[in-house]
Amino acid sequence: MGYLKTHGIVLREVNTGEADKILTIFTKDQGKVSGVAKSARKPKSKFVAGAQFLCYSEFVMFKGRDMFSINSCDLVEPFYNIRNDIVKLTYSAHLSEILNDVIQENQPATKVLQLFLNSLHVLANTEKNPELITRIFEIRLLSIIGYPPYVQGCTECGNEEFSGLYFSFKKCGFLCKACSQVDKLAISITIGTARTLNYIVHANLKDVFSFEVSEEVLWELGRISRRYLHEMLEKDYKKLDYLKGLV
Repeated sequence: MGYLKTHGIVLREVNTGEADKILTIFTKDQGKVSGVAKSARKPKSKFVAGAQFLCYSEFVMFKGRDMFSINSCDLVEPFYNIRNDIVKLTYSAHLSEILNDVIQENQPATKVLQLFLNSLHVLANTEKNPELITRIFEIRLLSIIGYPPYVQGCTECGNEEFSGLYFSFKKCGFLCKACSQVDKLAISITIGTARTLNYIVHANLKDVFSFEVSEEVLWELGRISRRYLHEMLEKDYKKLDYLKGLV
């Protein structure tokens, strides 16, 4: 039976049996793993604090036939400010759903984990617009896992001017005005959006959230990010639709 001691964050919890939970944990050392926490739903359980959605904890687990058995979890960061705010919680659930789809079992993804933790930290501890945090996360995540859009200039001619650009989902990146006819469905974007996309893809990970944008740029960024996410992962993510009913 294998032994694993690692830090990880709970992406999903499912009740099972009379008082158990099955946790999906994004770990530092093994990527995504599944583990059962026995009696975790009992009020006096040793798992009460650390075995909840979005809890970042140190886990000790033993490998069973089908999944890990969680022996202990010591809470490191609960992200209370997120779990006590329905808007922030909904955005976090959206991010977690995407991760659950792209992270592989037992495959370390350190950069992705750091991006997720940084996203949650900014969401929990600042007044930055959750929509902007989410779009940054989506675009940078796709870049890390192998789907980076080409945002250093025109994908066709190499022109590096940021004015008068279009974003092409067919070409997965920028087209200048002269080359835009190669994709008549490419969408025109402002210079602010072009520079923002370039920054998100290429900035140091620790600095990727260190900016603000206008409402116009945020709208264009969302338009691109949502469709690019759909094109690359072939899935529509619906959790954020819940927020429309709160407006």
